[in-house]
Amino acid sequence: MTVRRPSLSSWLFYGILLACVVILLVYHLMNQSAWATFPAEWNLGLAKPLDSFKLWVLSSRVGETPHPIFRFFFGPLSATIDFVIRGFENILLFLPWGVVVMVFALLGNHYGGLRLLLLNIFCLLFMGWMGLWDESMETMALMLAAVTLALLIGIPLGIWTSRNSKAEKVIQPILDTMQTMPAFVYLIPVVLFFGIARVPAVIATIIYAIPPAVRLTHLGLKRVSDDVREAADSFGATARQKLFRVEIPQAMPTIMAGVNQSIMMALSMVVIAALVGSGGLGEVVLQSLRRLNVGRAFEGGMAIVFLAVLLDRLSYAFSQIDYRSVKTYQGFRLLPPHWGRDPRALALERAIDSVYRFFGWISRQLTLQASKIAPMRVWVENNTYLFASMVFLLLLTGIAFVAGWTEFPASWRIPLSEPVTAMVNWAKVNLYEFAQLGSLKLGTGPFSDFLVVYVLKPLRLFFGGEPQSTPWLPWLVFALLMSAIALRVADWRLAVGTLVGMMLIGLLGMWTPALDTFTQVVVAVLLSVLIGVPLGVWSGRNPAVENFLRPINDFLQTIPSFVFLVPVIMLFSIGRVPGILASVLYALPPTIRLTALGIRQVDPPALESSKSFGATTLQTLRMVQIPLAMPSILLGINQTIMMVLAMVIIAGLVGAQGVGTAVVDGMSNNKLGQSAEAGIAIVILAMILDRITQGWAHQQEKAARGEK
Repeated sequence: MTVRRPSLSSWLFYGILLACVVILLVYHLMNQSAWATFPAEWNLGLAKPLDSFKLWVLSSRVGETPHPIFRFFFGPLSATIDFVIRGFENILLFLPWGVVVMVFALLGNHYGGLRLLLLNIFCLLFMGWMGLWDESMETMALMLAAVTLALLIGIPLGIWTSRNSKAEKVIQPILDTMQTMPAFVYLIPVVLFFGIARVPAVIATIIYAIPPAVRLTHLGLKRVSDDVREAADSFGATARQKLFRVEIPQAMPTIMAGVNQSIMMALSMVVIAALVGSGGLGEVVLQSLRRLNVGRAFEGGMAIVFLAVLLDRLSYAFSQIDYRSVKTYQGFRLLPPHWGRDPRALALERAIDSVYRFFGWISRQLTLQASKIAPMRVWVENNTYLFASMVFLLLLTGIAFVAGWTEFPASWRIPLSEPVTAMVNWAKVNLYEFAQLGSLKLGTGPFSDFLVVYVLKPLRLFFGGEPQSTPWLPWLVFALLMSAIALRVADWRLAVGTLVGMMLIGLLGMWTPALDTFTQVVVAVLLSVLIGVPLGVWSGRNPAVENFLRPINDFLQTIPSFVFLVPVIMLFSIGRVPGILASVLYALPPTIRLTALGIRQVDPPALESSKSFGATTLQTLRMVQIPLAMPSILLGINQTIMMVLAMVIIAGLVGAQGVGTAVVDGMSNNKLGQSAEAGIAIVILAMILDRITQGWAHQQEKAARGEK
């Protein structure tokens, strides 16, 4: 019998743990308080040279003789992007509000049917009802400009990586880094070179929205069948013809899914970009939160939600188009199909069909008249719906201008801010402490106090995230323990990288704020896992629960992260607690979905074997399903950590402290160096946590396959 010797990694792991124990003993027994926090004298002082560099950039950008790099590159680039923004904005604000509504209604009808038509109309009307029509159009213009430019860059890059393996190897790590960084961080370098306005907001949004366009274009083209390519080759198609006439049409559903993801990421980023003066709905929410005007923030937040729903559903409808054939509509247009036996439902659907047939007859008559014009005949016959819609919209535009119906009617305003403010005031009084069970008090106040006093503060005192206090764990031990965890779940490279990353955070002067953020991330992730994993397991085992949770998850994933701050502030005011609770709401969907996916993907033979051995349902779940689903569960936890980290940073806007507050303070008070230091610390912390959780998931996946 051979005795298995410990590997070098194991020796190194236990050596690091031994070093941590020795340092802890010396630290506590000999009262070495100088070891408590990262030495302040080691600070690299990066803020000062960055602030000096900023002054040089400002003088070079706006001086009498601009530097050539600004005159010939940044200046023209800024002017081009500003031209695109103004183009979209001028169109949306010039057109009468009713025409804009009908444009989106007709698009919804064409690609998603009557239900999407009505949804689009309601979403746009809601923005007007809140008195936010112009702000909504400004946000939509910024987003359309950003998405258009992101797709013009991302789709060609996706095509290139799908056809060039060397390009794929170079671009994939860049995309990984772009997706790991919190969205907040993109604003810092962009503001330096482009100043404060809409252009830097759009550039940061473009950078944030490019990865899904590249990845899903690449994926769609890679999935095109070899048989289809061979058939194109057999017909003598050139490489260009094969790409544009065969491969891209085949990959179009996946490409459009990438467009959908880019739109949603862009919308989330455009709202955050209000910090640099992008205006629009983000500015409404931001200023309202700063003034604690929760009612107005609620109106702006709900307008953002409905804008997100509109664009998400419409772009999703684009991705569901079958480009290979034209299908005729079957079934009910508005009501659920299972209502087919109800005579009233049948009567309503027949009436709706009559309306559709009437407008179809008008479209055919217009097409018949237009087809008499020889140059237009082929185009009109192939684009009947588009031609009829254009005629209708031109007619509607003329009527609106003649009648003076260009501005959204002020009399239609529905002021939600007043009842919401009243509800917030009621909640602060009545929900702060609404019941008592013995010595246990129930309410938002006791819950918030419990998290702060018994969870957050002890963790900050333990790890060292509490300013002006001596932590139980000295900084070097924390850095070594993080490195040991990285070594255990991956290899020595990640361990060294983790240690170097932790040292860099300290050298940037961000050790205490970073650990404050770390404690908030730990608490938010634990809450997300405690709620999300059981719900995911329940959903994976019960289709009815899955059907119930699906629209809730869709809704939570559709809402831009910025908006989650509004409801929690209504109940918990400002501070760390609302930031953590907003993070939990934002991060729940991936935990639930990936846990449910892992449970559903457990091999049926494994379940049958468990039953044959007489295992109970709980034993099967605990000993078979959860272990086999663990790689998927850990992937969900990885996504949760990244989303929580991004959200905790945004929560700096409402006093959550940590590196998020350092970034916000730097952006608000013209301290570029401080924002850059905090931003770099965020990126390092995000990459460390991302790589560690990915390594853990990979380790569990190998264990599930029986590999060593």
